[in-house]
Amino acid sequence: MQPATADDTPGIVRVVRISPIGAKDALTADALAALSYWAEVVRIMRILSGIQPSGKLHLGNYLGAIRQHIELQNHHECLFFIANLHSLTTVNDPQRLADLTRDVALDYLALGLDPGKALLFRQSDVPEVTELTWILATVTGKGLLDRAHSYKDKVAHGITPTMGLYCYPLLMAADILIYRSNLVPVGRDQVQHIEMTQDIAGYFNNTYHCDALVRPEPKLNDAAVVPGLDGQKMSKSYGNTIDLFDDPKSARKRIMAIKTDSTPVEDPKDPDKCNVFAILRLLAANDETREWARRYRAGGMGYGQVKTRLSELFDQTMASARERRQTLAADPDYIEDVLSTAGRRARALAQSVMHDVRRACGLTVSAQSPQ
Repeated sequence: MQPATADDTPGIVRVVRISPIGAKDALTADALAALSYWAEVVRIMRILSGIQPSGKLHLGNYLGAIRQHIELQNHHECLFFIANLHSLTTVNDPQRLADLTRDVALDYLALGLDPGKALLFRQSDVPEVTELTWILATVTGKGLLDRAHSYKDKVAHGITPTMGLYCYPLLMAADILIYRSNLVPVGRDQVQHIEMTQDIAGYFNNTYHCDALVRPEPKLNDAAVVPGLDGQKMSKSYGNTIDLFDDPKSARKRIMAIKTDSTPVEDPKDPDKCNVFAILRLLAANDETREWARRYRAGGMGYGQVKTRLSELFDQTMASARERRQTLAADPDYIEDVLSTAGRRARALAQSVMHDVRRACGLTVSAQSPQ
């Protein structure tokens, strides 16, 4: 099956394989006398996700999002943007923001994103998203923004409560809606973001009696919330991360620092309450995970053993990507070409949606205005 391109209509149904049932199947004589077929029908969806360039990407980003993104590019139409506008709420150094944006692109490409299958672009290369943010703000009540868990959480962790941070759900909704995205991959702790976007799309469509904005749905991944070194969710904001492209020695030092309890080596332990096991189970094969769980419950095992194995798994997971990243970093022109080409294609999609949005609102754009 060939993946859809950014020029295709999202959500179309395609038959990708039709095969006759063979004689090996147990069928009656009457059934064998007729031609029987089965069809594998796949719904090609437009999938969108963004990631902030506010620090180095870490293991939580990979297990919670990036690994799923790489898999999705083979089956759906995928748009992945580097959310540099969102990052302005925490990054105020222009050179650092530019460097972090480039680093996210390098990381995604090193981890397997294929520019021939998915779009990887800068959020700021589609300026229409800020126009849509304002339009959405005019139909969204303050009460919805007041309920945003992410805003309360960030403020509780000491991040300055700017209006940019408070209005984050509006820009996020515009990011999703401006491409008529069908699905947005999220962890369970981020479902509220998509529910708010659904509400905001409804506010606009109901206000202007139109269907200009498509209601997106969350696509939950299999990964649980990835714990950081201190047991909280792994996050750049909390300083508790294992960076993806740290050298093996530095990564091992961070892994060995993961917080555990003081249960003696000889005593049984509960794997489901251990931060180290929570990460290990996301990297190890199922058989190995079950064996570690058995050893936890049997006792006679120290946490240092699990941390050592986690360090090995992490290194095995990242080794080839480290090599690819070094090669890509030596060709900055290629990175820029990937981002700018994808940005132009993404902007074309956004401009089409904004044409319908403006028309619904009664906003007129003169023929001389750049589109």
